[in-house]
Amino acid sequence: MIRILKYGEVPNQEIFRRGTPRTDVAGAVAEIIRDVRQNGDEALFRLTERFDRVKLDALEVTREEMDAAVRGADPEFLRVLREAADNIRAFHSCQKRNSFILNDRPGVVMGQKVIPIDRVGVYVPGGTAPLSSTVLMDCIPAKIAGCPEIVMATPPGPDGCVNASVLCAAREAGVDRVFKIGGAQAVAALAYGTGSVPKVDKIVGPGNAFVAEAKKQVFGQVSIDMIAGPSEILAVADGQADPRHVAADLLSQAEHDKLASAVLVTDSMKLALAVQAEIERQLPLLAREEIARVSIENNGKIIVAEDLHTAIDIANEIAPEHLELCVEHPFDWLDGIRHAGSVFLGRNCPEALGDYLAGPNHTLPTGGTARFSSPLSVDDFVKKTQYTYFTRDALGKVARDIALFAQTEGLTGHARSALIRTEEIP
Repeated sequence: MIRILKYGEVPNQEIFRRGTPRTDVAGAVAEIIRDVRQNGDEALFRLTERFDRVKLDALEVTREEMDAAVRGADPEFLRVLREAADNIRAFHSCQKRNSFILNDRPGVVMGQKVIPIDRVGVYVPGGTAPLSSTVLMDCIPAKIAGCPEIVMATPPGPDGCVNASVLCAAREAGVDRVFKIGGAQAVAALAYGTGSVPKVDKIVGPGNAFVAEAKKQVFGQVSIDMIAGPSEILAVADGQADPRHVAADLLSQAEHDKLASAVLVTDSMKLALAVQAEIERQLPLLAREEIARVSIENNGKIIVAEDLHTAIDIANEIAPEHLELCVEHPFDWLDGIRHAGSVFLGRNCPEALGDYLAGPNHTLPTGGTARFSSPLSVDDFVKKTQYTYFTRDALGKVARDIALFAQTEGLTGHARSALIRTEEIP
């Protein structure tokens, strides 16, 4: 049963304690990465047989496999997929940055170019819950940014095929190539390249502990979006919230992973007790009851605060991945939210709306990193290059200033490089 904690009456470490940490897999991941770097495709075939229990004939999904997945798909699913993709495109199109030029001083031109990353690798989890929604969320912003090539890696099923809904989403999102590889070996292949898998410049997408650790270890060789941890939800609810709705929202994240975290912060003990009972009533209704129950019992909590102002302070301290404001007049409280990955406003905005259909991204900072990081966006798929141009006269006006600054730092070569262009010095 989910615990109820009264803020101010239990130690703060109980209030703010995070869920059970993931097992340390650094050594195992380092060995997998080393194997892939040394042995390329051969390692990928071998590791796929070992971890996914399937012997592949080829690593790359063929055009025929993609076509068959789309032909065999439920037309209603394809309609919803396209609707979600349209919403994601509309939202992320507003994030595009423009290059700029400054030429407000005589003889001086400066600017910044916004350039899409050449090749992006997208990791999409498989297993018991293949995330076709993640394909849309991670690939569409890259397309909007103008990335020339998107390479996707996702684990194969027992039949050696990639989940059909994932392939449909890949086609809708404009993915260029799809590979049947998962886990740390997929991250290694994308980071270093193999005979079949091209080396990418950036890897994005969520995954299990092995995937997260692999992204951490290859960072620097390639860029990454973030080190994603287990899923989190925090709901701030007042006494008028419907306990059935709040319980369902908490369970929607608990079913992701036994390490997931579901938290309610409320100013009403009556609601806290009602949600506690509702969670117990609804748990047996879930197909993934076992996973959700472990998550709720190990990492879930209901925090009863003195008032909603205190509840908001608690939410900011936790800095959750998903934050629901299940209160009257939610926009009155929005400015008070400083640390959250994505905020869901009001009583009719379940977090699942953001997972699938609304349009804002669902690849979000976890583990309190919303204090300093942001949801995946178009910005993640571009880089900036700046440039500077000075005429001889323009440089002459500032050369001595440059030299003074450089000499103060003891860098006389820097000083000479400015003065030699504008003064008669040897």
